[in-house]
Amino acid sequence: MTAQEIRKKIQKLADKDKAKILQGFFKTGPGEYGEGDVFLGITVPVLRKLSREYDGIGIKDALPLLQSSIHEERLLALFLFIRAYSEGDDVVKKSIYGLYLKNTRFINNWDLVDLSAPNIVGAYLTDRSRRPLYALAKSRDLWKRRIAILSTFTFIKRNEFSDTLRISGMLLTDEHDLIHKAVGWMLREVGKRDLSVEEKFLQRHYKSMPRTMLRYAIERFPEAKRQKYLNGNM
Repeated sequence: MTAQEIRKKIQKLADKDKAKILQGFFKTGPGEYGEGDVFLGITVPVLRKLSREYDGIGIKDALPLLQSSIHEERLLALFLFIRAYSEGDDVVKKSIYGLYLKNTRFINNWDLVDLSAPNIVGAYLTDRSRRPLYALAKSRDLWKRRIAILSTFTFIKRNEFSDTLRISGMLLTDEHDLIHKAVGWMLREVGKRDLSVEEKFLQRHYKSMPRTMLRYAIERFPEAKRQKYLNGNM
């Protein structure tokens, strides 16, 4: 199965009405974060199913899909990368990790990042130096910064919180709402596993962190405690 054959299959699944909805949802208009992105209107469950169907496709054959102008082709390629990574040996894993970082300009919307970064970047760096994440967190590119914080989700699931907290600290003054949401989400995930760790971080930063970041971080707190944080009374 080649990338071209997969493209033909994808085109047959296109839904113009859903595409219009998705283009609005993912902010593809002029000046928006997803400006110019093209959607066909294919849902994530369908793309996951296709990734299982095309499980045997080589990574080099999937790469043209990742470099496509069509959003669903890029997402399908990432699902194929994830499956190949999970089944591959160390050589394959290293190759996929390298290709991922070389092609971050195509991983350029929040769903693409969120569904792939923990499973590739986070997974690869689990037992390695986390330094690449700090370089990504310093990038001027929105999506690289989101990759940095979302990759730490893998560590959070292992009850390793230090990198999440450090990168969250680096991103406290970030100007973009999508980073505020991502950091708040990861802090909330830390809190699910160790509330004291999350609250120690919040006690230091909650008065100065962006409002959206704080709201995401405390979303599951009891209402009385939420209000204290929101009102600056903790």
